[in-house]
Amino acid sequence: MAACSTPDVAISPRVLIAEDQPEVIEAIRLVLKQEGIHCEAVTSPEAALAALSSQEFDLVLMDLNYTRDTTSGSEGLELLNRLQQENSSVPIIVMTAWGSVEVAVEAMRRGACDFIQKPWDNWRLLGLVRNQLERGQQVVRAEAEHDREMREAGDIQKRLLPRHITQIPGLDISADWKPARVLGGDYFDILRFADGSVGLCIADVEGKGVPAALVMSNLQSAVKAFATPAMEPEQLCRRLNTIFCEDVQTERFISLCYARLEPANRRLTFTNAGHCPPLLMRANGQTEKLERGGAVLGRLPGWKYEQGEVTLGANDVLVLFTDGVTEAENSEQQEFGEERLTACVRSCGEMTAAGLQRELLAQVAKHCGNRFHDDATLMIVAVR
Repeated sequence: MAACSTPDVAISPRVLIAEDQPEVIEAIRLVLKQEGIHCEAVTSPEAALAALSSQEFDLVLMDLNYTRDTTSGSEGLELLNRLQQENSSVPIIVMTAWGSVEVAVEAMRRGACDFIQKPWDNWRLLGLVRNQLERGQQVVRAEAEHDREMREAGDIQKRLLPRHITQIPGLDISADWKPARVLGGDYFDILRFADGSVGLCIADVEGKGVPAALVMSNLQSAVKAFATPAMEPEQLCRRLNTIFCEDVQTERFISLCYARLEPANRRLTFTNAGHCPPLLMRANGQTEKLERGGAVLGRLPGWKYEQGEVTLGANDVLVLFTDGVTEAENSEQQEFGEERLTACVRSCGEMTAAGLQRELLAQVAKHCGNRFHDDATLMIVAVR
């Protein structure tokens, strides 16, 4: 027996007609019905806005004159602006009386896709509608393809970052990344070397979206290629700076902090290339900032970076973060800030690294109403 399949059901295009004359509405319905186009009609600007906000339409066919003003078209132009604010992706064809070409031209300048004069020729009306519906479908397909590609790119970017952090005896490490968009410009990594030492890296590429993500991918590749137990943090930053000044030549600022930790003696060496200084919270509650380093990467060729060194003690906590954490703003444009970050770390006591990382991000999200305007990355290293 042959397998049965359900045929695809074609969905009729939906057109919203905004017109205050019933006989005009009915005439347009009859013309478009022959093409299998479903029409919804409204007779006022307010009803048009309500319909577009509550339903999906493929096209708006709207008059420029309503009861308030039957000649100038100002009411229709105002409606056009408001419809575009409501949904800028829906194509709009305007209708105007004969002799009002200037108004139609103004409507086109404000974003209408085309216009037709009353009384119209049915074939011209059908041609305009078909053309704009086809263009609208092309836009929808292009947007769907773009969204799919962005989701795939976002998934790839997530897979490039550490997914499972293997714990090291004596250390408790946790990290998380919250991009402001599908793609982000933040980068973090935990590198385990053959001699037992650990490389800790956090970076922030200026901006968001695809351009920042591409630069971030280059940075990640370079770090993995050149970071070794023998390369000091200041040497790595110098090498990365040369790469981005001479080869990549990006116009975007790249801030980075790279540290190497030797678990056996808890010796931490670091270089901060223009990045937010990591916060070191000592077991006694005292704090230090790891500021020693130099300029951001990729802007100043030949820059000589400095290197700092500290020894971590039992129950010390190291917090590495990007500015998306401290610069997250509330409704009153107040930043979360380093003081809140420090207070939160201090109040969490001997919480696990994962617990502290979750609590900090939760506090930041609460502060900004979960509206992150920049990528936010947080890495916690606790000595146990």
